[in-house]
Amino acid sequence: MKSYQFKTNSPEETMAFAERLASVLTAGDVITLEGDLGAGKTTFTKGLAKGLHITRTVNSPTFTIVKEYNGDFPLYHIDAYRLEGSDEDIGFEEYFAGDGITVVEWAKFIMEFLPEEHLDIQLVTISEKERNIILNPNSNRYENKCRELLS
Repeated sequence: MKSYQFKTNSPEETMAFAERLASVLTAGDVITLEGDLGAGKTTFTKGLAKGLHITRTVNSPTFTIVKEYNGDFPLYHIDAYRLEGSDEDIGFEEYFAGDGITVVEWAKFIMEFLPEEHLDIQLVTISEKERNIILNPNSNRYENKCRELLS
């Protein structure tokens, strides 16, 4: 599959890009977010939430693992950072196969639980405010969403 890249120059631009991505998402979509601490994973998720018309404040679910928000679709925000080295399944498939959109930060720690089809997004820090957003679709479904987003 082809990789897609987009550069942002501020947290606001990162949020706006994620907000646009929300417009091509549908129930059952799963997005993984990878990037160093401070790369903007939660900022990106805030943009998705805005695009889904979620009005609640979105913040990292680091200590709760999963937060749920209601909007056009439910948004399931999972932070798997604290699950490193754990083989505990906390019911991920219920989120992945549900009626909402699931965003997983630090997905590398729960790879065995992820559905085969999902959209991998890497946030690469270029400078304090600049980010390179790399979208890696792993199915035709997500390839089409990337094309629609970036057309």
